[in-house]
Amino acid sequence: MGKIKILIVEDESIVAKDIMGSLKNLGYTVTGTVSSGQKAIEEIESEKPDLVLMDIMLKDKMSGIEAANIIKERFGLPVIFLTAYADENTIQKAKIIEPYGYIIKPFKEKELQTTIELAIFKHEKDEQVKKERDLYHSIIENKQNKDSIFVRADYRLNKINFDDIFYVEALKDYVVINTNDNSYTTHTTMKEMVRILPSKDFVRIHRSFIVNLNKIFSIKYPDLVIEGKMKVLPIGGLYRKELYGRLNLI
Repeated sequence: MGKIKILIVEDESIVAKDIMGSLKNLGYTVTGTVSSGQKAIEEIESEKPDLVLMDIMLKDKMSGIEAANIIKERFGLPVIFLTAYADENTIQKAKIIEPYGYIIKPFKEKELQTTIELAIFKHEKDEQVKKERDLYHSIIENKQNKDSIFVRADYRLNKINFDDIFYVEALKDYVVINTNDNSYTTHTTMKEMVRILPSKDFVRIHRSFIVNLNKIFSIKYPDLVIEGKMKVLPIGGLYRKELYGRLNLI
């Protein structure tokens, strides 16, 4: 991640200016400062910050807690509450939103930085867990469907017919499922893809590649060509025997 982009929601202009100065001193990018929950929502839609610093006690129809709840549900952004009020009632109300941090004003820059960095880290981990959970659910939902699978990519579930898959490629902690006219990047492993894909049609030819046997155009070891795309893929020595054993050779 590059510079973390932060939106400040604070209705005291002097306080907002001080917070903006502290954030810039710490190396963060401030996307804007707004004084109400509604303006915060509008700013998020246009500027797309990574995190929101939210004053709980906004002088507006919409409280900071209400605004944070909308931001969480609609945008999934981490929110850190800023407040001069540390009473038990306020804290209990804030807990319901499950904020990523809670800072009592006035605060030191180091405290602000630590809270922001921990919030960003925790949010990234939470998003990773969500992706893994969604993939697991998509697998379970399609357990009885032998012709296709739903893959979460680009923030939606995409139905992909097995017959349409040409090859699968490993990419660090992700895999890329390639069809004739599209590619879907999703968070999973090659081992899991081997388990999911029907073994009668798919074979692993390399630690980084799984191919659809029906999409192979030609083979000249140590390479294989996929039809249509005419994509050249490497054949790993450890996988050569299995590949050749799956072909109808004459």
